Amino acid sequence: MKQIRCFMIGHRDTPAEIYSHLQYEVERHITQFGVTEFIVGHYGNFDCLAAKAIRAAKQKYPHIILSLLLPYHPCESFVEDQNNFDTLFYPEGMETVPRRYAIPTANRYAIQYADYMIAFVQHPASNYKKLVRYAHSLEKKGVLKITMLMYTDPKSI
Repeated sequence: MKQIRCFMIGHRDTPAEIYSHLQYEVERHITQFGVTEFIVGHYGNFDCLAAKAIRAAKQKYPHIILSLLLPYHPCESFVEDQNNFDTLFYPEGMETVPRRYAIPTANRYAIQYADYMIAFVQHPASNYKKLVRYAHSLEKKGVLKITMLMYTDPKSI
């Protein structure tokens, strides 16, 4: 059976209030789209919240796989909570990528590897915005389906 994968990406300073939206989208992607594997990073609050939402969903859907995206070779940088993930996902060819480009390159690879993407872009001028733009080009080709999470800070209203 083919794995149906969802890559989750967002800003490191994502507000905790987005968590309920993440829970909803994780469950929706499992039940409506048949997602069986979620791929997340480990560099900020979005990644932490996404992993938490997936772990919560695993209580109800134990067959779901939570994969940790590694931009650096596992021997080079130890991730403290890597045991809280089902698998480690180190993209092919990453050992030839200069360290300063490793994270965006790994994210781009994960986008190409996934069937679905859940994204939270909060800052207009950021690398995430470029990655989401690239993902939209794949969506236009019918290769990827994107869900954009929106959040409005009540203080800004």
